[in-house]
Amino acid sequence: MQELMAQQGGQAPRSAEEQQAAQEAQEAADDQRRGMLAAILQPSARERLARISLVKPDKARSIEDLILNAARRGQIQQKVSEDRLIELLEQVNEQTQQKTTVTIQRRRAFDDDF
Repeated sequence: MQELMAQQGGQAPRSAEEQQAAQEAQEAADDQRRGMLAAILQPSARERLARISLVKPDKARSIEDLILNAARRGQIQQKVSEDRLIELLEQVNEQTQQKTTVTIQRRRAFDDDF
């Protein structure tokens, strides 16, 4: 396990106390994040974001980061409504949407007279 973490660039905590402290710090940061989101989002927007996080946790996390960063910069003066959350979701979808193209190459048969 430690070798795997070292390969990924992370340092493995050496003792049980360090692991416990790291886990408590992570839980405290998550609690603070949830508290800030509860203060910023209206209940309907929070419910929608929770439903999104069940299906696509990475997308929900990016929306949360976007909202928290805007709040830290002072760009949000009132609570974010569900309609505003939908607008943010559409903006993120437009930015992350991948354009796919399909090219069909037909094989030409030897007996075709083209």
